[in-house]
Amino acid sequence: MCNTCNCNITDGNRHLIRDGGEYSITENGQKSFTVIKNLLHENNNQAEHNRAFFNSRKVLVINLMSSPGSGKTRLLESSISVLKSRGIGVAVIEGDLETENDADRIRKHNVPVVQITTGMACHLDAHMIKNAQNQLDLESIAILFIENVGNLVCPASFDLGQHLDVVLLSVTEGDDKPSKYPVMFRTADNVLLTKTDLISFFDDFSPKKARKAITDLSQNAHIIELSSKSGYGMSAWFDWLESSLVEFRSNNNLPW
Repeated sequence: MCNTCNCNITDGNRHLIRDGGEYSITENGQKSFTVIKNLLHENNNQAEHNRAFFNSRKVLVINLMSSPGSGKTRLLESSISVLKSRGIGVAVIEGDLETENDADRIRKHNVPVVQITTGMACHLDAHMIKNAQNQLDLESIAILFIENVGNLVCPASFDLGQHLDVVLLSVTEGDDKPSKYPVMFRTADNVLLTKTDLISFFDDFSPKKARKAITDLSQNAHIIELSSKSGYGMSAWFDWLESSLVEFRSNNNLPW
């Protein structure tokens, strides 16, 4: 996980290990620098609080994960107007190491958005989401998208309080990525094979092989081939989102 690069410690949970923090002192009285287990425990606790918060506000939360450049922001840009036309309010939390570039792109579509800049951390965590969610007006929001930091490893290990995980795999990355990074694909509720408009230029990418690699890891994941640029497959994506929202509201006894 993040033990090597030490990005278990983020701006969201750093208060727990500072002087006076809950995990600043070990049981033998020494300063604690190896607190990974405790921090993950605290993350999971906060994630449950986040989920309860979203449930109380009738908001379905979808965590978008992928490697950098696979098309997460473009997917959101192509989805927002269609979802709004279907009466589905959308908000976005953006995660990147630096800059507000992606948030600026989303703001042009007139939806609530909060940018989280993680600094050194290669993932979002539940404490970061707590801080961001308090900056959003979720009164008319049905779906909150969390665009996680581009990384196929660490984000899969941190519960944010989301209800569904969606992983993007672009044709430019290679059809063997699920086999190389199994944890993220194993836990995905939906895998989107993106940038299919480029497949003629990447004839070494086999959708069939990619699908097999994904289903070898998980029999439950939906798989949709699409292109945010051409529009191919996007209707299947919108239908999945709408059916997921219906199921979420049904499970929580919420009206449509």
